[in-house]
Amino acid sequence: MFRKLQHAARFLSQSARLMVGVPDYDNYVALMARNHPGEPVMSPSAFFRERQEARYGKRSCTTRCC
Repeated sequence: MFRKLQHAARFLSQSARLMVGVPDYDNYVALMARNHPGEPVMSPSAFFRERQEARYGKRSCTTRCC
């Protein structure tokens, strides 16, 4: 029972982080280990910067779009 509650809490916290735009570094590391075992893994700070750039990166319009 306690294990199910832990799993549910972990799932809900991950979902909440993704909803507000906070990337999940642990999932990234697991994905890289599983799918790309020979490639280097970014540091947590580099991963965060890359995700922020991907989400809020340079746009063609710097002030307003509409």
